[in-house]
Amino acid sequence: MDDLDFKIIKCLNEDGRKSLREVARESEVSTGTAYNRIRRLEESGVIRGYAPIIDARAAGYDLTAVIGVRIAHGKLLEVERKVAKDLRVFAVYDLTGEWDALILARFRNREELNDFVKSTLSQEHVERTNTQLVLNTVKEDSRFNPPSVSEKQPAPEPKPNR
Repeated sequence: MDDLDFKIIKCLNEDGRKSLREVARESEVSTGTAYNRIRRLEESGVIRGYAPIIDARAAGYDLTAVIGVRIAHGKLLEVERKVAKDLRVFAVYDLTGEWDALILARFRNREELNDFVKSTLSQEHVERTNTQLVLNTVKEDSRFNPPSVSEKQPAPEPKPNR
């Protein structure tokens, strides 16, 4: 991927419904070049699709839970795949460390969360869970908007002297 690919991705991340002409203009290339680049990004799997960005709170899902799961040896994928089928689950990750898997899910209320956690705990091969509720979301964006090849990353803030 080069800087043009990143420009096109950034443009589509701003609004996936932009016309090809708009993407080309904003990326400073011809429409044909933009079309070919987008098609190549789709065919290579970099762009997997186009979807609306839903505000979960506005849709009535006010609770976000982060759930660590300890799973019996050799049963990780089986449990993860079952949990991932629940439509309220928006991410399932394999982890290193104390927990085998991490589940991110949204719920309308505490009762839904309670039912989900208890049903997850009751699954065969689930040994233990640790549920945390998100109090405040500082940043949440499922769109991946990487810096281009030529863009520099911001330097980390210096640690205060103690």
